Amino acid sequence: MRIGELAERAGTTTRTLRYYESRGLLRARRAENGYRTYEESDLRLIQQIRTLQDFGFDLEETRPFVDCLRAGHPAGDACPASLVVYRRKLGELDSLIGQLQSIRTEVGAQLARAELEATAELPGGPEPRCELSEPNWKDETR
Repeated sequence: MRIGELAERAGTTTRTLRYYESRGLLRARRAENGYRTYEESDLRLIQQIRTLQDFGFDLEETRPFVDCLRAGHPAGDACPASLVVYRRKLGELDSLIGQLQSIRTEVGAQLARAELEATAELPGGPEPRCELSEPNWKDETR
């Protein structure tokens, strides 16, 4: 198939496919007329790359999965190098989850404090006012 068909079937653009090719993740064959041609196996490579990127893997992290598919394995994660990348990504995700949980705890504490202060100040008093000033669109001399 030609590049346009591969892009359409993979749900991406020809520009993206050329970029993958420039990074060595996709290998085009050339027809006699110079057009890039691809096989069904190339569609599987693109699907693997896109799935991993949807999961937050950067493009270089997809390389072991692509290499594994190219080596003839039925799945891109059937090789030891792919498993190493999975483990590293899980560690990164666990770290991010921990950071987010910590931030959530702090924001929750700030909310609880703010709610206590708001109810303690003037029960039944007037609603707090938020004043937003209009932006000054007049430029000062430049």
